[in-house]
Amino acid sequence: MCRMKKNIYLCGRFLMKYNMQKNLVIVESPAKAKTIEKFLGKDYKVMSSYGHIRDLKTKDFSIDVEDNYKPEYVIPPDKKKIVADLRKESETATEILLASDEDREGEAIAWHLFEVLELNKENTKRIVFHEITKTAILNALKTPRDIDINLVNAQQARRVLDRIVGFEVSPILWRKVKPALSAGRVQSVAVRLIVEREREINDFVSEASYRVSALFTLPDGTTLLNARLNRRLKDKNEAQAFLESCKSADFFIEDISKKPVKKSPAPPFTTSTLQQEAARKLGFSVAQTMMVAQRLYESGYITYMRTDSVNLSDLALGASKEAIINSYGEKYYKFRKYSTKSKGAQEAHEAIRPTYMSAPEISGNPQEKKLYDLIFKRTIASQMADANLERTTITINISGKTDDKFVATGEIVTFDGFLHMYMESLEEDPENDFENGLLPPVEKDSALNLREIVATERFTQRPPRYTEASLVHHLEELGIGRPSTYAPTIQTIQNREYVVRGDKEGVERTFNILTLKGDKISDIDKREISGADRNKLLPTDIGSVVTDFLLEYFPEILDYNFTANVEKEFDAIADGEMDWTKVMDEFYTAFHPTVEAAMTTKLEHRAGERELGIDPNTGEPVFVKIGRYGPIAQLGHARTGDKKSPKPQFASLMKGQSIETITLAEALKLFELPRSVGNYDGSEITAGIGRFGPYILHSKVFISIPKTLNPLTITQDEAIELIEAKRQKDSERHIKKFDVDPEIEVLNGRYGPYIACDKQNYRLPKSVDPKQLTLEECRKIIAEAGDKPATKKRFPRRKTK
Repeated sequence: MCRMKKNIYLCGRFLMKYNMQKNLVIVESPAKAKTIEKFLGKDYKVMSSYGHIRDLKTKDFSIDVEDNYKPEYVIPPDKKKIVADLRKESETATEILLASDEDREGEAIAWHLFEVLELNKENTKRIVFHEITKTAILNALKTPRDIDINLVNAQQARRVLDRIVGFEVSPILWRKVKPALSAGRVQSVAVRLIVEREREINDFVSEASYRVSALFTLPDGTTLLNARLNRRLKDKNEAQAFLESCKSADFFIEDISKKPVKKSPAPPFTTSTLQQEAARKLGFSVAQTMMVAQRLYESGYITYMRTDSVNLSDLALGASKEAIINSYGEKYYKFRKYSTKSKGAQEAHEAIRPTYMSAPEISGNPQEKKLYDLIFKRTIASQMADANLERTTITINISGKTDDKFVATGEIVTFDGFLHMYMESLEEDPENDFENGLLPPVEKDSALNLREIVATERFTQRPPRYTEASLVHHLEELGIGRPSTYAPTIQTIQNREYVVRGDKEGVERTFNILTLKGDKISDIDKREISGADRNKLLPTDIGSVVTDFLLEYFPEILDYNFTANVEKEFDAIADGEMDWTKVMDEFYTAFHPTVEAAMTTKLEHRAGERELGIDPNTGEPVFVKIGRYGPIAQLGHARTGDKKSPKPQFASLMKGQSIETITLAEALKLFELPRSVGNYDGSEITAGIGRFGPYILHSKVFISIPKTLNPLTITQDEAIELIEAKRQKDSERHIKKFDVDPEIEVLNGRYGPYIACDKQNYRLPKSVDPKQLTLEECRKIIAEAGDKPATKKRFPRRKTK
């Protein structure tokens, strides 16, 4: 009887387990899983793979060239538990649905899951959707498909080719330039663009001319009219002669023309246009934009954020129409169907848009709300009517002159149309800063009274430095990279310190202003700062040297057309038109011999080394080059075998100095460091430049010199001020010490008091008064923490130099 009950119980458990088997949906992100789970019933379990579950080995080549370029994938240690959990669930699932993103990277994730989990085709399907809404998810479940191996191969081709370039070229950079450098197919081209632009700026010679504007009074005696001369004057002599001729001239309105102008809205966002507009309007970095957009997508607020397409679905078009007519009326609506112009457009499903066009606002953090607002307004505006404007041009005659005219232009909006919702921002253009709004009413042939004419010396503009957004735009124009690669590329070149995002100080220059008022011409000079930049991409010396080296030995890798053509080949692989292994073989067969040749080439001097001249005091040559910790100046040669000859001297370059532009005089100044600044409290103060930048040294304590001061010019009083500030900060930091056990200290950190012992930090309980702690109480807290001290990130280790 008992045995029978036991069997019935076990049978019941088995049936319960069988009936509880679920369909397993695997996505690549936990946030995405959480959103999808809301739309599916109890028959589905949604799990996350947390990105790729396997990849090429980090430190090995991991490509078998002899076996058709077969990648050697491994499961990283941190993914083994995830894989085990997914495998366990997949073994009991009725159906497995691979629901990673719809692009090539997402297809590759699905394929790796299929291979690693050893899934069966019979009960495994691929589902895709470009928005995380209930309708989209349910439609995807109705239309499953197999894994698209062509998309997978396109992703593998990119991964393998980039690994070949990185692993074959990087060791050459270590030997010829500097250890720990790396090269990449797309990143190196991006760095080249920035390096070449900086050199254009350095080589640019500005040309001066005079821009002339006039202020007139209309016949009513009170209304003013601004106008500008229709040409620039080449120099001061011509400007003075023109003003002299205007002393006795008469001015009247020669012509008035009015012209209707239409402005059309910009298309909905693609990945690159979203990155550019978020940078201009919101000040977001490219990486920040993609991170916020990813959260919006995974929360179900916007469609997929990696796309080349400007197309909108019929559903979105209908919803936009309804939203516009309901809010603004029929006249504000205009149907528009945009087509993608980008060559080789990939993932061309739909533009980035809100999933619900009836929702102008969402819940979220401020960044998410701002980016969503941008996407919503851009999408709605793309389906709105043109803006109608009227542009008025008034031409003013100067008596005695045939060709010279003053021109006043103004523009007014007669119907705002899409401008009611959204106005696309554009790059600044200093030449388009002279336009009036509504011009005053005037009549042809009316005489004007001259108040003043101002001739201002202006200068031709150098090429602009790249912002992250403008670099993305240029890469897209060249056909280099794809929506999924822009942000990682820009992040990588900054992480590897080939490029920095920073400020550039301008230089002071003088400009001249001539003013005619009445019968007198005044002549004054003013000063202005020219060439200052904020938050722009600047090449480092290492970035410039690596670019030059690669251009000399691997010109094909840095060739813009080659990189763009490779992208086209990836597109052809994705479309099933090319075999990815043949593409790899064609590349490797041509590329590998150049690697071997570069490896064996002996350089006359280290890459990037530049001789500045001869030191007049020693007669030794002065060089600048890349050292172990960055750019350095070198005085003298290293003479092997001659122990009696003086050893070369080395000095680090200061921030803002470059091996490309530093002069001999500036380099010789660096060898004056370290220098004595004075004495304080019985100890000498010295100033110098070290691995971490400019410093002063006093009583064996290093203190950083701020940007506002210079180690070559810092005074004793300024140095003493830094020493006292350091002492004050240290006194506030050290709460308590114990003479019996000096290894244990109670310190004040960024996040509050903590105990430091043997290079580890330990949190204090909230109830403890740090000033009253005894040595025994400190030891007890350390012992109770065991192997789990506070993280070094939260409580930084004490720094020593």
